[in-house]
Amino acid sequence: MSADTAPSTTNTAAALGRPNAAAERPDDHRRGFRHGWVGRLVTHLCLVVGVVLSIFPFYWLLVMSTSSNAQIFGYPPSLWFSDHTVQNLATVFSSVDMLRALGNTVIVAGGTAVLVMLFDSLATFLVPGSLSLVPSFVLMAHLGWIGGLQALIVPGAANAFGIFLLRQFATGSIPNEVIDSARVDGAGFFRTWWSIAVPMLRGGLAFLGIFTFITAWNDYVWPLIVLIDPKGQTLQVALASLSSVNATDLGSVMAGAVISVFPLIGVFIIGSRHFIANIAAGALKG
Repeated sequence: MSADTAPSTTNTAAALGRPNAAAERPDDHRRGFRHGWVGRLVTHLCLVVGVVLSIFPFYWLLVMSTSSNAQIFGYPPSLWFSDHTVQNLATVFSSVDMLRALGNTVIVAGGTAVLVMLFDSLATFLVPGSLSLVPSFVLMAHLGWIGGLQALIVPGAANAFGIFLLRQFATGSIPNEVIDSARVDGAGFFRTWWSIAVPMLRGGLAFLGIFTFITAWNDYVWPLIVLIDPKGQTLQVALASLSSVNATDLGSVMAGAVISVFPLIGVFIIGSRHFIANIAAGALKG
């Protein structure tokens, strides 16, 4: 009976347009499945290891923010949360005007990000801030802005990095024919920029906005120089005051760092959705 079955199977496979089906063996299918399964397993293991390595610094930051100095410097180090969270947070809020510093930082980072996206998309060029530290301070002093948040926002309203970034992004996403059509229809420079260029640059603007917001949020040197009033300090300068030459309460410092990190994570999550969506849309159009 087995001899009769084999030819019929071969004929059926040939009739279905599979001339090589007779040469396929069950072992080949099992071997291919096995190799594919092992490859997927190795790939997922590598991804899991990468995720763990990426998340561990944030986890360790949270652990230290709940620990005392003795527990942080203890050996072997504890990898689990401790019971000093309330004490560390109390030290932070009693030593630093955290809410005011957080509000100042939001104003500076948000204002700088908006102005950078505005002026850089218009291809305005300014000297990078690192090369104009002293002249900027002199200018702020002549304007009477020393100690004010405007001294942090206005000088960072445009930068060379953002201009070159958006220029490269515009080269690949805005066809010249679209600009020419707008001009033929009578649209001026700003109308063309606002109605055509800005919608097409949303992906690049999202990235630039996130990058600028994070950079302004973490800026330390320029706010330290300009903000002479303790009530006008930004978050990074205020957190630095928790450290002293004689002693440093690392638990409190880490608790303050946790407070400063979570808003950045939220901004990145919100902004990256628009960034990834526009990049995917551009890839589909291409």
